[in-house]
Amino acid sequence: MEHGEHLAAIDLGSNSFHMVVARQAHGEIQILDGLSEKVQLGAGLDKDNRLDAPTRERALDCLGRFAQRIAGIPRGSVRVVGTNTLRQARNARDFIRQAEAILGHDIEIVAGREEARLIYLGVAHTLADDAGQRLVVDIGGGSTELIIGERFESTETESLHMGCVSFAQRFFGEGAITEKSFDRAVTAARQEVLSIHANYRRMGWQQVVGASGTIKAISQVCVDNGWSESGVTMEGLKKARKKVVKAGHADKLDLKGLRDDRKPIFPSGLAILYGIFEQLGIEQMEVSSGALREGLLYDLVGRFAHEDVRERSIQALMNRNHVERSQAERVCETACNLYRQVAADWGLENDELADTLRWGALLHEVGLAVSHSQFHKHGAYLVTNSDLPGFSRQEQQAVAVLVRGHRRKIPLSALSDLPEDEQTPLLRLCLVLRLSARLHHARCDEPAPAITIKAKDTTLTLQFPAGWLEEHPLTLADLEQEQDYFRAAGYELKLMDS
Repeated sequence: MEHGEHLAAIDLGSNSFHMVVARQAHGEIQILDGLSEKVQLGAGLDKDNRLDAPTRERALDCLGRFAQRIAGIPRGSVRVVGTNTLRQARNARDFIRQAEAILGHDIEIVAGREEARLIYLGVAHTLADDAGQRLVVDIGGGSTELIIGERFESTETESLHMGCVSFAQRFFGEGAITEKSFDRAVTAARQEVLSIHANYRRMGWQQVVGASGTIKAISQVCVDNGWSESGVTMEGLKKARKKVVKAGHADKLDLKGLRDDRKPIFPSGLAILYGIFEQLGIEQMEVSSGALREGLLYDLVGRFAHEDVRERSIQALMNRNHVERSQAERVCETACNLYRQVAADWGLENDELADTLRWGALLHEVGLAVSHSQFHKHGAYLVTNSDLPGFSRQEQQAVAVLVRGHRRKIPLSALSDLPEDEQTPLLRLCLVLRLSARLHHARCDEPAPAITIKAKDTTLTLQFPAGWLEEHPLTLADLEQEQDYFRAAGYELKLMDS
């Protein structure tokens, strides 16, 4: 990955696509440009949870315009994330492939809690660095994130299945607004919040902050109509509710400060925020200019400064599952050594691939916390389904494939589920990790031999010091068995003495 002076972050939200371009200097971020288009991706999901053609076309046209603005920014300096709708869409992979071709950058699908963490990070960097806990709320098109944190660290993250687009379709079909439909939407929002109510109230907060377009729009209406001096108040929400219900239809909304393009989703967003205020007993909320895309920028700068939250996530997962650290580090060190020798010949010279191998090696035995039998499968399940802050879904899936494939049969079916351009690199990383695990089968402190490894197309040649294999017959037996597994995957493993 490269990084330069300029950075960009793109948020493929369920309602709008947002992009910010920034400049970094001495760890600080200066926003240079921002673009936003109301794509309404969430409204384009059909009954089978597939993005329809007009919505895909609208989204790709928008990304074509974004691509012009980020042309020339290095690959490692742009982060693009998809959220709730792309988490749900059954044809998301096809859309992502087309979108990546237009943008020239990878698209990450982030889990709800990772989205919440990034939102909090973006909000925290736009507020005074005060002590005390804050509650951050972000209402998106398809999901709503609620986070409790202090300073720059989130301590509790949650993503709830409600958003202004999905609630508009569910409760305000064709734009019609009635008192009954509004109350039903508020009740549904309160039901969603109920699952986290007790825990969040127990933790408490000294400050409530709203983020993103829906809450900004509600705040603007409250202030412009004189219902609030700043931000959002419960009293202001009550007055807005009365005006919205009286209008009877989204097209007839006539509120100071409300843009025409916000009218279709304003009642649903208002109902969600009203429900959150009621359920959590909130009276006052201030509004932040920062959100997910700013969080992406600060997370990216953290990676450049070797403050990658993903490293903490790996260590936390190892600790939770009592991974034998000495064995994990032995296997990791040898795997990285083998990787460095074959990376150029096998087309693996990529920081992301190197990280994936290292994480897979450190976690290869995490499944032992469940059972020794089939522990590689248990480990893959844990990696796939754990909340790992900093990781996209694709990154977790890649690490899980390595954990799954470090022993026994090589999981060709799992590899075939990955995007085509990732299959061969991950299979080759898997082969490297398998060899490292075999070389440390004895789980002792004896260092691995000085092995020379050469890669050519589908052949790996391991050259050992003279007599080493003869002195280690069990390792030789392991490697001979490995030759059969390699062959089944279409590769050849050769063993040689110096």
